[in-house]
Amino acid sequence: MQIVSINVGKPKTIEVNGQLLVTGIDKTPVAGPVAVGKQNLAGDGQADLVHHGGEDKAICAYPSEHFAYWEQKYARPFPPSSFGENWTLSGLTEENACLGDIYAAGTALVQVSQPRQPCSKLALRHRLPDLPKAVCQTGKSGFYFRVLKEGIVEPEAPLILIERGPGELSIAYINHIYYHERDNIAALEQIAHHPALSTSWREAFLHRLTNQRKR
Repeated sequence: MQIVSINVGKPKTIEVNGQLLVTGIDKTPVAGPVAVGKQNLAGDGQADLVHHGGEDKAICAYPSEHFAYWEQKYARPFPPSSFGENWTLSGLTEENACLGDIYAAGTALVQVSQPRQPCSKLALRHRLPDLPKAVCQTGKSGFYFRVLKEGIVEPEAPLILIERGPGELSIAYINHIYYHERDNIAALEQIAHHPALSTSWREAFLHRLTNQRKR
């Protein structure tokens, strides 16, 4: 498992369909060491701090294994940083990344905190209106890390699994329950009460549980 590319970028204003939009989704691969902080990587930032960023979503990661699928589907290249991710990964996908997993990356320690849920800015960046929906349907979402220990990491650094999260709930499984088994109360309970789940996703699962129990 490896970080094949580290991508950062500050929010910038872009024009979309004649309108100005401020977004941090446009990241650029960098060379050399990058500081890993509790909120984000050095040189990185988010425009919408309500839905992006924060300690639970300090690092957005995306598996490079998915790029071939999107390239075939849309007949265009998808290089590292295409999904606005901070870390483009190799060898770690939604299938084998589990909620609460702790990894060493350079001198930092990071923990898987939730799946990535794409927003409309991903569609706008690529001029592909159906891309966010396709990401959700396929489960090729990527995921977030929180930072347990700040440090320094470089491109091509290995990701070393230090500790497996309790229950071994994969990101793929969480995506499946969230998007395809919305009434699976037992699974919703299990995920909602996982100690490593981000606050925002915990609230979403608890809200869904409440609604299911009212039926």
